[in-house]
Amino acid sequence: MAISRSDTPELKRLTSICRNNSTIESRLYSDYKVYRGLRAPDGRGVLTGLTEISDVMVNTEQDGKFVPCAGELYYRGYNVKDLVNDIIGTERFGFEEVIYLLLFGKLPDDTELSSFKYLLGSYRKLPPAFFRDIIMKSPSVDLMNSMARSVLTLYSYDSAADDLLLSNVLNQCLYLIATFPMLAVYSYQAYAYYKSDSNSFFIHDPDPTLSTAENILHMLRIDSRYTNLEARVLDLALILHAEHGGGNNSTFATRLVTSTGTDTYSAMAAAMGSLKGPKHGGANIKVCRMFEDIKAHVRNWKDKDELRAYLTKILDKEAFDNTGLIYGLGHAIYQISDPRAEIFRNSVGKLSKAKGREDEFELYSSSEEIGANLLRERRKTDKGVCANVDFYSGFCYQMLGLPMELFTPIFAVARIVGWSAHRLEELINSSKIMRPAYKYVGTHKDYTSLDKR
Repeated sequence: MAISRSDTPELKRLTSICRNNSTIESRLYSDYKVYRGLRAPDGRGVLTGLTEISDVMVNTEQDGKFVPCAGELYYRGYNVKDLVNDIIGTERFGFEEVIYLLLFGKLPDDTELSSFKYLLGSYRKLPPAFFRDIIMKSPSVDLMNSMARSVLTLYSYDSAADDLLLSNVLNQCLYLIATFPMLAVYSYQAYAYYKSDSNSFFIHDPDPTLSTAENILHMLRIDSRYTNLEARVLDLALILHAEHGGGNNSTFATRLVTSTGTDTYSAMAAAMGSLKGPKHGGANIKVCRMFEDIKAHVRNWKDKDELRAYLTKILDKEAFDNTGLIYGLGHAIYQISDPRAEIFRNSVGKLSKAKGREDEFELYSSSEEIGANLLRERRKTDKGVCANVDFYSGFCYQMLGLPMELFTPIFAVARIVGWSAHRLEELINSSKIMRPAYKYVGTHKDYTSLDKR
């Protein structure tokens, strides 16, 4: 049966009791020096572990103090900008190289890369009838839930699902990395089929000779056709989303759950539950919806005064969703610049030119500049406000013809690489379950039967 509605008088009464007896005074957080969001007052994350997988640089130390700097992102010691620059302009797709680098800590030579691509291609198979029995039978409007269900179900097909031997976990991670594009695209196709009145339906098997980016477009499009530029821009998006340090919410969830000794499928499902959140992997959807609203209300996109006036209304909670947020501007840790956004911006601009959507790209660029200035003025601070990678990724996916329902799943297709690397590192180096402390700030009460009256 369907889950009952949440607006009944009884449930409203219980909700009120829950809220009244669970609200903690804000001052107590500062009194006990508890950093909300696990971020210190200067914005730095609370140190909870060590890693060699990636480094997110946002501060430099000067005279004993940490000051913001232009953001840099390193994969296994290599600056992502250098990795991308080495790939752009060549005939190579780089995501598979990045998978190898993040998992094994070294760049592959030609022979190693060729062998690794062949291995990934051989993994791109779902169990017999899995699509029919699992994906098609219960399609969901939220594809992240569909994918998470599929991941948990794959546990039942693995005869060594709970074996934590490193080679077995690596095998499981490689299988999930290879099949995530299938789970994402097929979940969308099942959802789209049930949503429409059409009887038409198509499924393309992945091509083991194609890159991950090419396979996504090949499987998604009815004619399997795509341009070289489309595939390369999507490949770049996958590279930039593959990893972002151990402290991002979904990766930390992976390590937290991994520390319990649970299986790979459960750990990845937990990570997906984290990534699904609009404050994490779903942020680019909010950006797209905001820009649809801007395009509907700003008559002349090139008039910066008109654009500034409407962005001001958004900040004043008088427009769009009335939250006062300009989505895609600002980041939990980056202040001066998000290196992923800087790298991505140029390629998205090239794609917009090829798609005849340069005016929209110019609108995004102008909104980035004007919005950042408005935020600095509002906050009365010189601290930087920068566009994050989500500011441009949704627009990129729209130009690639990806449905909005697939935006966060595509993020998962990339980030499972980072999750896998961190799961392996956690298993190799840690032997203790994570158990952070929470300070009890309630009162101790003497129990009497009168408490129930």
